Amino acid sequence: MPTQPSPLALPLPALAPLAGVRLAAGAAGIRYKGRDDVLLMELAPGSSVAGVFTRNQCPGAPVDWCRAALAGGRARAVVVNAGNANVFTGKAGAAVARTTAEAAAKLAGCKPREVFVASTGVIGEQLPVERLTAALPRLTKALAADAWGNAARAIMTTDTFPKAATRTARIGEATVTINGIAKGSGMIAPDMATMLCFIATDAKIPSAALQKLLSRGARSTFNATTVDSDTSTSDTVLLFATGQARHARVPAEGGPVLRDFARALGEVLHELALAVVRDGEGAQKLIRIDVGGAVSANSAKRIAMAIANSPLVKTAIAGEDANWGRIVMAVGKAGEPADRDRLSVAIGGVWMARNGGVVAGYDETPVVAHMRGREIAIEVDLGLGRGRATVWTCDLTHGYIDINGSYRS
Repeated sequence: MPTQPSPLALPLPALAPLAGVRLAAGAAGIRYKGRDDVLLMELAPGSSVAGVFTRNQCPGAPVDWCRAALAGGRARAVVVNAGNANVFTGKAGAAVARTTAEAAAKLAGCKPREVFVASTGVIGEQLPVERLTAALPRLTKALAADAWGNAARAIMTTDTFPKAATRTARIGEATVTINGIAKGSGMIAPDMATMLCFIATDAKIPSAALQKLLSRGARSTFNATTVDSDTSTSDTVLLFATGQARHARVPAEGGPVLRDFARALGEVLHELALAVVRDGEGAQKLIRIDVGGAVSANSAKRIAMAIANSPLVKTAIAGEDANWGRIVMAVGKAGEPADRDRLSVAIGGVWMARNGGVVAGYDETPVVAHMRGREIAIEVDLGLGRGRATVWTCDLTHGYIDINGSYRS
C-alpha cells in the first residue's frame, strides 16, 4: 500500500457518534501485517438497509451474499475485510461469506441474513476465514460509537488516505445525521458505486424509501466517476437507517418529507465519490468534465465518460499539455451523435475551439497556466440539443503502472 498520501488528499473529517451505530477495527492478518484489516459495524435492532452493487458479471461472493440479504430489508451488523476480495473463489468463497455472517450473527444475536459482508483486495485467492472469524469476538468487545476514523482506515487497500463525510438534515422539525466512509483508488469505473462504501443515519426510514434515495443518489455521484475504466468485482454501497432519531413519520415510499435528507445524502455520496477519484492510483490532478448540447442527458454522459476514460486525454493532462485535439477524438469515438462543425471545447473556462475550428486570436497562455494546477476543468458543447452531464476523473501517470505492476508482490 502506498505510504505517501495523494497530493489531492482531503483531511479526514471528524464524524460524531451516530445513535444506533458502533464500530471496531482490528488486525486479522489476512494479507497485511502491522495494520488493521477488519471492520465490524454493529447496528441497532430494526435498522433498515439499502444497497447498490457492481454490474460486473463476475462479482465476488460477498456481493452475492449482500444482494440476497438485502431482500430482508433489515441489518444488524457489517463485517468488512481488506487484502482479499473473495472473488473467483467458487463454492469455497460462498462458504466463507456464509461462515462470516453466521459468526457475526451469533455474536450480535441476530439472523445471518441480517449481517452484511464485504471484501476488498486480491482476486482469486482463498480467504482464510478462520483468521477473520477469530477476530470477531475481540472486535465485538471493542465496539465504540466514536471509531469512524479507525473504521475508514481499516478498509483501505491501495488507498493513500481514509475517506469519510458527514452531513445533517431536517426531517420535519427534527435534525438527523448522516455519516459515511468509503475506500477506493483503482479499478474504479463504477456502474453503481465505488469499491466499498458504508453510510449510516439515525433517521427512521423504511427500506423501500431508503433504496429509492440511494439508487437515485448514486447515478450522479459514484456512477459519474472513473479512474481507469475498470469496474470492480466487489463494488458495494450500503446505506443503513437505525431509526434512533425522533422525527415526523416517513411513508414507505418516501416523499416530500425526505427532501432535505435527499439533499444531505447526495452531498455525502458526492464527497465520498470525489474522494475516491482524488485518490486515483498515481493521480496528480482531479478532472471535471462538463458536456452540454447533446441530444440527451444519457448521450452527454456517455460522451463525458469517453473523454474521462481516454488514456490519451488523461496522459495529456498528466503532462500538462493543452491538447484539445484528444478531447475531440474522444467525443468522436463515443458512438453518440456529434457534429464536428458544431463542436466547441474549453479548458479552464477558455474556449479554444468553437463550431469545429480554433477560436480566432486564441491565446493558450491562460490554458497552460490552468493545466499546471491540481484541478482541471474541461467543457464540451456539442451544439445539438439540451442534454447535459458532468463526470469526474483523474490523470494517468507512471504511478498507476508502478502501483498495479507490483500489486500482488
